[in-house]
Amino acid sequence: MKLTPPVEQYVLHWGEMGTRWGTNRTVAQIQALLYLSPEPLRADQICDLLSVARSNVSTSIRELQSYGLVRMTHVLGDRRDYFESIHDVWELFRVIIEQRKQRELNPTLSMLRRCAADVEKDDETDPVTAQRITDMLDFVETSSHFYDELADVPSPTLKKIMKLGKGITRLVSKPAVRRAG
Repeated sequence: MKLTPPVEQYVLHWGEMGTRWGTNRTVAQIQALLYLSPEPLRADQICDLLSVARSNVSTSIRELQSYGLVRMTHVLGDRRDYFESIHDVWELFRVIIEQRKQRELNPTLSMLRRCAADVEKDDETDPVTAQRITDMLDFVETSSHFYDELADVPSPTLKKIMKLGKGITRLVSKPAVRRAG
């Protein structure tokens, strides 16, 4: 693989974004490089392309594998390990969202459920505060349920839904048609 200026710009930007998303810059850069690469890459190739230490590449690849974003593969006649990213952008999106849900949303949901149960039994918490905890719990549960419902929607359908944008409100806000019975 050759790091052309657009490829380099993409990889560098993805690394910057990775730090904002809470992941290591090198991890994000390796994922970006593997996503763009037309063929699987060896760890030493990644080291050379990104000018990163081998130990950093190995650690980053293990992290990406644990997230399900990168997998090891082999090339016939070559005993070395090669690595490749998920190439379907919709599947990549699903895996990233699922990982974020597991690491961020689920623990928050558990905490909110405990808080809501505790505040229900507690006479000292202001009713406005209690309602806000309940409202946040409802929001996070609804968001989690929405994700779970969309997780298995085929990519072409999900793409159509996303392209609808606010147009989907026309479908949702239409009054239900009652059938004469």
